[in-house]
Amino acid sequence: QVQLVESGGGLVQAGGSLRLSCTASGRTFSSYAMGWFRQAPGKEREFVSATSRTAGSSGYASTYADAVKGRFSISRDNHKNTVYLQMNSLKPEDTAVYYCAATMLVGVRVESGSFEYWGQGTQVTVSS
Repeated sequence: QVQLVESGGGLVQAGGSLRLSCTASGRTFSSYAMGWFRQAPGKEREFVSATSRTAGSSGYASTYADAVKGRFSISRDNHKNTVYLQMNSLKPEDTAVYYCAATMLVGVRVESGSFEYWGQGTQVTVSS
């Protein structure tokens, strides 16, 4: 069982930045593919970014939704069991509850159904 705890959300003006953190329990964090999703009021949960170890290598691959590409950056610190989402040039349409997710499935995943473990979410509000 993996427990995920997000932090770092808040209120920020358009154009500003926030960094979300997600800390996981367990001793095999480096093996987990990690993802960030978000859900705005009245909308379905949507993929934001994900990172996973690349097959046959010690490195990690990452991918982003088109809506955040070039503005958001995902990273991880396996020693701290933490994945980060650096969000720059925030827009009002980025307002949502952001969720961290984890899966043992190999490869970068973008479908919410691929992730077994979820955090409780952290609110990000971007004012215009």
